Amino acid sequence: MVGTVVKKDDQNPHAVDGARENSLEVSIGHQVREFRTKLNMTVSDLAKQAELSAGMLSKIENGMTSPSLSTLQSLSRALNVPVTAFFRKFEEQRDATFVKSGEGLTIERRGTRAGHQYELLGHSIGNKTLAVEPYLVTLTESSDVFPIFQHAGLEFIYVLEGEVAYRHGSRLYTMQPGDSLFFDADAPHGPEELRKLPIRLLSVIVYSRTGPN
Repeated sequence: MVGTVVKKDDQNPHAVDGARENSLEVSIGHQVREFRTKLNMTVSDLAKQAELSAGMLSKIENGMTSPSLSTLQSLSRALNVPVTAFFRKFEEQRDATFVKSGEGLTIERRGTRAGHQYELLGHSIGNKTLAVEPYLVTLTESSDVFPIFQHAGLEFIYVLEGEVAYRHGSRLYTMQPGDSLFFDADAPHGPEELRKLPIRLLSVIVYSRTGPN
């Protein structure tokens, strides 16, 4: 999700606080709408159950107004959820990994050969079931035998620089800057012919944490 940088200035010292309050209203509205749609209720249905006008409920769901505690209690009874459920998504921690250029963690992957550099650009946070690993891969030497990888999950490759013939299973793909390949990583894959050095490509691997890696 793209964030908006809010600057607090001298003329409006409450700008940041106001933005936070507004984001709380939006979060509550999203939760109300989510609970309503799960119950297959229309706006009119829920408004009637909670003894609100359809217009007021619409404003709440769109984050255009801050509902009072009594209104939230009425909605919680109508939706059969605790009042605290409306705040859960807002209170959940949303982390991010920021890596400056050239400061990624160098990783030695299984099968790595000389001339292969794998720079880990981030890692998934807080997700216990799904792992995402983005790498910046740099290939600079063609003298070594290049490895064939095979692992669980899916992989996406996007070429930034150079030219490479990349193998996936029985097929060979000639890849140049701007070309991409998305594939099942359980099939043998890897760079087979380095046609124009240096080669830099972005590799994103996604796999289940509960399954084999």
